[in-house]
Amino acid sequence: MRRRISLALAFAALALATVSTLTPSQAGAQDLKTGAEPPVFDVIQISGLVDGIVADFIEESLRNARDASSGGLVLQVNSPGAVISDERLVELAEQIRRSPVPVYAWVGPSGAVAKGRVAQLLASADELAVAVGASYGDTGGLVIPEELLLPEFVAVAPDLRDDTVDEQGVIRLGLAERDSPTLGFFVLDLPGFETQIDTSGDQPVRVPLSPVRFSKPSLFDGWMHTFASPAMAYLLFLIGGALLVFEFFTAGVGIAGVVGALCFIGGCYGLDVLPTRPWALALLVVALLGYAIDVQTGVARFWSVVASVCLVIGSLFLFEGLSISWITLGAGVIGVALSMISGMPAMIRTRFGTPTIGREWMIGEMGVAAEELRREGVVIVNSAPWKARVNRTTPIAKGDPVRVVAIEGLFLEVEPEEGGARDYRERRASNDD
Repeated sequence: MRRRISLALAFAALALATVSTLTPSQAGAQDLKTGAEPPVFDVIQISGLVDGIVADFIEESLRNARDASSGGLVLQVNSPGAVISDERLVELAEQIRRSPVPVYAWVGPSGAVAKGRVAQLLASADELAVAVGASYGDTGGLVIPEELLLPEFVAVAPDLRDDTVDEQGVIRLGLAERDSPTLGFFVLDLPGFETQIDTSGDQPVRVPLSPVRFSKPSLFDGWMHTFASPAMAYLLFLIGGALLVFEFFTAGVGIAGVVGALCFIGGCYGLDVLPTRPWALALLVVALLGYAIDVQTGVARFWSVVASVCLVIGSLFLFEGLSISWITLGAGVIGVALSMISGMPAMIRTRFGTPTIGREWMIGEMGVAAEELRREGVVIVNSAPWKARVNRTTPIAKGDPVRVVAIEGLFLEVEPEEGGARDYRERRASNDD
């Protein structure tokens, strides 16, 4: 019961500190007793993989805290690792370690993690804490020089190389001196954070005087950081590629083409930032091309089998050192395969064709082959594109005139202007009689 009351008080204290940031006049009024304005503490949230955008954001926050004479900068972290270079990581750790403004790291909330090289980076802060239900460790081999790390961390680094610890484990290893179940508890006990005891109520309440200022990356940087997550980059690449394949077989540029291009660009950006295996990415490209071949024929054949195998293998081994959830993999593989084998051919036929009823007038009409026709392809009749099959499988070169001889479902059956078995314009005239 006492712990629940303490948690409630900590949340209330942090909320009051945040409100004081928005109303500085009130903060100043609270501190009239001391005659000095209490220092402001900054909190930034770091979630997902630490990429170039996050590294730049940390550097910018360090500069802003220094310029504003902040009382301290708190890094609230939930990150499974870093995808920046070792050199960039060391540079960032050096800036944190040598910052004139104290830098503190809190891994939270519950369920959060700080693993890999991110765990090493946090060891360059002045103080480290882990929330209840969060984990820290699995650092791997050290890439940051020991002089930039906490001595307590260097002493226990071998124990954290391949293992993680919880909040009690961090205290047991000497990396933290106190429980910090919430961000409020952690911030209230930071050096220089001013508070006072309010005894006006039934029970004494610890009230913060130091304002707390929260900040996050810009909207655009947040989007780009999201694109660089493994699941998002993988799905955007596949969705964008599938939409571009669909648009390739349709007339003109539509919404699908624009959306596909944007998704494809976003996916390519994410794959460029992440540790992507080139050969696995090449398999995904082969998969899209293989499906495209059979989409053109309208029937799933050899290339659909090859594409499916490439899609599965490429998806499983796309990232090096990073994993994608089975739900994401299933959505990518099954979604693309079904759309390419079944859905997309039907949509293309629908877009190129209309019901047979009412199209008898087209029998005997002349058109032009929009591409080389060996079995199926596209022809232009009355300035409109149509899906067509070649009569008697007679090859027709691109640009050659063709004659519509029959209509079968959503396809026009055509033949060359010269060498046809019969002039179907005469047949149409006889039918009209």
